[in-house]
Amino acid sequence: MTWTVPNILTVIRLFAAPGVAIMFLFFARPWADWIALVLFVLAAVTDWIDGYLAREWNQESRFGAMLDPIADKAMVVIALCVITGFQGMTPWILLPATVILFREVFVSGLREFLGAQAGTLKVTKLAKWKTTAQMIAIAVLFATGVFQHEVLDRTVGMDDATIGAILMGEAPDEVGLNFLVAAEAATWWGGVILLWIASLLTAVTGWDYFSKAMPYLRGPKT
Repeated sequence: MTWTVPNILTVIRLFAAPGVAIMFLFFARPWADWIALVLFVLAAVTDWIDGYLAREWNQESRFGAMLDPIADKAMVVIALCVITGFQGMTPWILLPATVILFREVFVSGLREFLGAQAGTLKVTKLAKWKTTAQMIAIAVLFATGVFQHEVLDRTVGMDDATIGAILMGEAPDEVGLNFLVAAEAATWWGGVILLWIASLLTAVTGWDYFSKAMPYLRGPKT
């Protein structure tokens, strides 16, 4: 295996996937949220960069073709587990996350079973849009965690009456609370909507792959 720049970027992205979760073991929030957000966004950007460089520099390889989707799936699966955990298992996140995780496991198993015929399940343009939607949704939801804990940090020592007065404009907002609360709500609902869109695209592409594999699944095992 040749260590080209695209392959190195893919390997870095693969190792960044567990790094997103590990940040929450070594750093307090919201620092963990900030670091996980930056790490995830940088890793997601390399997904486009390594593919672009591989094509432009004619450095496409079997190793890269194998590892690239694995790195993408690792990023999405681990990040969704983290987000589902710190958002309190809310159905707004849990349901679309379940669809995404189920599809990724199902299609991976389907490709493994098909073996030599796995080339039938080539990555489609819709599948690429699916991955893009997943990564944007996850990045936005990581931002929600940042704003949630900034609100908690800046309201330490305040009672509910004081917080309510600030949000109603009846008391000076010296800590930027109104902006943080608005940003939290915007990223939460934006992330949820994007995640549901991503789960819909995920389900559609999963069904498409299953339909293409059906001719190889009929009949007795040989």
